[in-house]
Amino acid sequence: MKVCVIYGGMSTEHEVSLQSSKNVIDNLDKDKYKIYPVFIDKNGEWIHNDKKLKDIVEFLSKMDVVFPVLHGKYGEDGTIQGMLELLKIPYVGCNVLSSSLCMDKVYAKFMFEKANINQAKYIYIKDENIYVNEELDETRLENDEIVKLVEEKLKFPVFVKPANSGSSVGVKKANNGPELIVAVQNASIYDRKVLIEEEIVGKEVECAVLGNNFPQASTVGEIIAADTFYTYDAKYNNKESKIKIPANIDEAKIDEIRKIAVKAFKALDCVGLARVDFFVQKDTNKVYLNEINTMPGFTEISMYPKLWEYSGLSYKELLNKLIECALDNVKRK
Repeated sequence: MKVCVIYGGMSTEHEVSLQSSKNVIDNLDKDKYKIYPVFIDKNGEWIHNDKKLKDIVEFLSKMDVVFPVLHGKYGEDGTIQGMLELLKIPYVGCNVLSSSLCMDKVYAKFMFEKANINQAKYIYIKDENIYVNEELDETRLENDEIVKLVEEKLKFPVFVKPANSGSSVGVKKANNGPELIVAVQNASIYDRKVLIEEEIVGKEVECAVLGNNFPQASTVGEIIAADTFYTYDAKYNNKESKIKIPANIDEAKIDEIRKIAVKAFKALDCVGLARVDFFVQKDTNKVYLNEINTMPGFTEISMYPKLWEYSGLSYKELLNKLIECALDNVKRK
């Protein structure tokens, strides 16, 4: 079977994709698959065997399945999924709708609300400080008005995030008004919508989901960050950051999180795979859904493959399952 592994990309997570794809390629069953690596550079050029692809459509049309190991914009947001749908090529991971919804943290929150899934309180602003309220009315605010709004609706500290970004790129914690304005300006570099969320103090945990019609949830892993929160640097550069599998929480709470993970996966119409991230509040032990990642990291330290490995599914077997899901998804359509 011809498997095209696409990696790199034009997002801020380009380097993470390089690490993920190396592990995917190394662990794909060489007896079962003929692997065609395709690198997308930061300018959007497609390269195979050190040569620029002159006809991308012709090349992809020869593949049996595509594994887009792309994180962030243009890879995890429905963009490449839409292209592959048009070409009628099976691909690993979520479809166009679920990819774009999960990538956009604001619209994902709308869907979680509809599904009655508990999450942190939030507001969002867009395009030069335009605040959008619950009725979707828009008001342009000055900086001091944004600070006042956060104090009234959320209270400090808060987390400020670009709506469309991953690996904590562009995310900052703000403890006061001046820090908030700097954080909003920073997040605006990466996206036109900026999400501002209340802080949930407690454990940060993650659950892996796998499958199509009847998705299965792994056990739950815990993030032990070497920083005030799980920043990009803490994830990929700081050796003091650790993951603990299973998480240091009781079995009943693990089961609760697994059920919510599958519910969230279904609520956003996901297929194939996703990593669902949560907080378990310190004082109340209450579970808060944070976000869904439709193409989680596959690096040596990434939680998604490690959670399934703990559950008895090797890296190689996991990749086989993901390709099976991709082919099964075509039959379902």
